Amino acid sequence: MYPSSEIYGGLGGIYDYGHLGTLLKHNFENLWRSYFLSLSENFYEIESSLIMPENVFKASGHLENFIDPIVKCSKCGHIERADHLVERTTKTRVAELTPGELTLEIKKHNLVCPLCKSAFEPVTVFNMMFPVQIGVGKQTRAFLRPETAQGPYVNFKTQYELQRKKLPLGLALIGRAYRNEISPRHFTLRQREFTQAELQIFFDPDTIAEHPRFEEIKNIKIRVLLLEDRKDDTVKERTAQELTKLLPKYYIYHLVKIQEFYLEHLKIPPEKFRLYQLSDKEKAFYNKYHFDVEVELNELGFTEVGGLHYRTDHDLAGHQKISGESMEIVHEEKKLTPHVLELSFGVDRNVYALIDNNYENDTQRGNIVLHLPPKLAPLPAAVFPLVKNKPELVEKTKEVYTALKKALPLTFYDDQGSVGRRYARIDEIGIPIAVTVDFDTLNDNAVTLRDRET
Repeated sequence: MYPSSEIYGGLGGIYDYGHLGTLLKHNFENLWRSYFLSLSENFYEIESSLIMPENVFKASGHLENFIDPIVKCSKCGHIERADHLVERTTKTRVAELTPGELTLEIKKHNLVCPLCKSAFEPVTVFNMMFPVQIGVGKQTRAFLRPETAQGPYVNFKTQYELQRKKLPLGLALIGRAYRNEISPRHFTLRQREFTQAELQIFFDPDTIAEHPRFEEIKNIKIRVLLLEDRKDDTVKERTAQELTKLLPKYYIYHLVKIQEFYLEHLKIPPEKFRLYQLSDKEKAFYNKYHFDVEVELNELGFTEVGGLHYRTDHDLAGHQKISGESMEIVHEEKKLTPHVLELSFGVDRNVYALIDNNYENDTQRGNIVLHLPPKLAPLPAAVFPLVKNKPELVEKTKEVYTALKKALPLTFYDDQGSVGRRYARIDEIGIPIAVTVDFDTLNDNAVTLRDRET
């Protein structure tokens, strides 16, 4: 991963993926698809446009509420995101503070411009959406979508009809979103163009207290940091059944499944994973329940990589009001507007977290090792001849390589440098298995398998 258009100096907060980064990213997306779409037989993936008309975001509330607090230097004009400025100094979360309260915090801690040391002006707000003008002459105002979620919402009625009017209905979307971040930072963790993987589940709100498969997961312990745990800043493991005192079963079931995805499939160590409950002031106004999915990163501590949000009927009701198109349905002989449970993940952030958690500078081997789970490794296996200057050995190696590629098309062939250097090269890529063909292979058809981990 590296800055986009780097030969021209790049653009802040916009990155490209090279060949290995692209493979890793696609492997994450494919694993996400296969896991979350399998949670129900009525979950499907769709693809919607990146450009959407202005009224979509009037209905969703983005025109009015998709804002970040900014603070400007009174002398040189340097701009910072106000909450991030305060958080860097105080080491505490201030997401719930109003612009006025942030202004007071900046004065209280004597925060000044990092460039010229002058005082800041009072905190104001900035809408982060990218506007787009469509057409020639009389133009239509539109926006690049700031989240993928609105695609499933505007497609709900059509998809509900196509999927034979069944609830719950899950509409997943993996795609780009765009936010004019005030201060993009930490490489691909906060970008202006990024990829999201989201699943919007439309369901009858009267059924939120139950889930048909809750009994299967009721005794599973969930690593949560509730509001009551903040004073100790300590994760407590609570069973799904214990959490029913606080949350409905339908919501808890999906908390469990998110945790399972991270611990069992992404292989994130349990102590580096937590589900963080947001307060009423921190969460979006339309979310009734909101937990962030957080993974601990080496230099940045626990960092949000996803979330589980109960958005009620905010989105469908908003689109019904602005579009004039009814979002009500008749389900099991009653009229209702479905509610939405959103499972939202930043693909770039999760790819970053995978690299961060699996990167090791192995002093014993004398090279870097990327301990990625095999399902996520950019390339599945490598095939080497012990030496490349023996034609019969190379011929046998190509035979093995050709056979293996039928099962694993992305198998990697390498005969450059010493075999030790080749092992080091694939360690750094994260390839889990090497197959080495040596002179004994010519006699007994046996090869040496090298496991990256051992």
